[in-house]
Amino acid sequence: MVSERSAVQAEVLVASNRGPVSYGLGEDGGLTAKRGGGGLVSGLSAIGQSTRGAERLDEGQRSGDGQADAVWVCAALGDGDREAVRRTGGVLDPGDTGGQRVRMLDIPAEVYAAAYNGIANSVLWFVHHMLYQTPLEPVFDAEFRAQWAAYETYNAAFADALAESAADGAAVLVQDYHLALVPGMLRERRPDLRIAHFSHTPWAPAEYFAILPDDIQRQLALGILGADRANFLTRRWAENFLACAETGLGGQCERVRPEDGAPGIVALVPERKARTTWIGVHGLGADAAFLRERAHRPDVEERMTALRAQIGGPDRKTIVRVDRTELSKNIVRGMLAYRQLLADRPEWRERVVHVAFAYPSRQDLAVYRDYTAEVERVAGEINAEYGTPGWQPVVLHVKDDFARSLAAYRLADVALVNPIRDGMNLVAKEIPVVSDAGCALVLSREAGAHEELGAHALTVNPYDVTGTAEALHEALSMDEGERAARCERLAAAATALPPARWFLDQLQELRG
Repeated sequence: MVSERSAVQAEVLVASNRGPVSYGLGEDGGLTAKRGGGGLVSGLSAIGQSTRGAERLDEGQRSGDGQADAVWVCAALGDGDREAVRRTGGVLDPGDTGGQRVRMLDIPAEVYAAAYNGIANSVLWFVHHMLYQTPLEPVFDAEFRAQWAAYETYNAAFADALAESAADGAAVLVQDYHLALVPGMLRERRPDLRIAHFSHTPWAPAEYFAILPDDIQRQLALGILGADRANFLTRRWAENFLACAETGLGGQCERVRPEDGAPGIVALVPERKARTTWIGVHGLGADAAFLRERAHRPDVEERMTALRAQIGGPDRKTIVRVDRTELSKNIVRGMLAYRQLLADRPEWRERVVHVAFAYPSRQDLAVYRDYTAEVERVAGEINAEYGTPGWQPVVLHVKDDFARSLAAYRLADVALVNPIRDGMNLVAKEIPVVSDAGCALVLSREAGAHEELGAHALTVNPYDVTGTAEALHEALSMDEGERAARCERLAAAATALPPARWFLDQLQELRG
């Protein structure tokens, strides 16, 4: 059913699970707004500048005050967000959002939990990152079907809100696996819109995607193919999607590959008019100007002083990793590789410190709590086995602190980024940009960033602990001149498509 239009009609809309601001609810009932961080928020924040100036929008696509006629649609994530929606009607105070127009949806908490934790994080994330222990999981039973129904409801709420808020022919940029059904649903409601979907994760190969029930594969394929453009971080993930669409639709589609353009795919299924979805690749880069400025503020200098004290001697080298305790980040094997380095290369004992920041993620899921505990256990074992009165081999922090992360970036001699599978991995791009003396990068071949950075990094198989230990030794032993030169090339590649340009390129292609 087509939703009624709202009074506010936007020319550009972004939809994502998490918005640019979140709210904390105090005991006194007061709300505290906190601006979000990370690559997605940085990239999508360009919605606020995407259309300032005649080079991006016609005059008819700008509001009277010269600001972009744009809105960001997101979900309320917690009690503070839900209270903010109740007080504002869902249209947030621009003073809280950095001037952006944000519409926050108060989807019922039980629906949101089932869609977000039950499907997005416990099924789609696991499929795309190939994380299942298949002898025991997954089990697609009645509980799964109930959660899938919630996921459909959650996606429909976004489709309704976008349909209501979009002007005729507006451009809508839908983000990530949380909202994989939205393009198809929105196409049914508003066929006049120009719709893009961006996948920030890997896309599973067809044989692994086939773990999902056949009807779910079909729904996901048709969801993405509701878009005019389906965009991915790397060519590899894009090719995987094309193969999955062909499998999921049972041959009811065909690829289109013009000689002078990007590939596309035409869905020929009976329930939908045949149309072409074009495939794009946009490798989100690091925001060099912001990182370099932020990394030299006083709070970062303070954290550097504290870290140097924890590291010890001025001649000690550092192996730095900064990650959420996400199962795909492979933190435990990284620590096992460091332990292997100390065992096989005793000359590094008391000469190197592994600075590991493992910030808890998704702690409402037991498997993530267990993983965080395992990270702490292995770090403790290494310190107990190899530590001396003047040397702590692993400096582990589990409390999120962005300033401290930047301090570690600046101190890094070696950056360790060894995910099992990662859509991109911005840390691999950020550390070379910020490192003071230049760092060597030990990088998993399964990170999306490897497509851009692999030529200047030391490549590792994320499952090979021995091989990773050898790569760490090579990185630590690298001549300072070579290390600095590699780091310079890494930084150049890492910043080739900064967040604002990443967003604007997609918007321009969608309009074109």
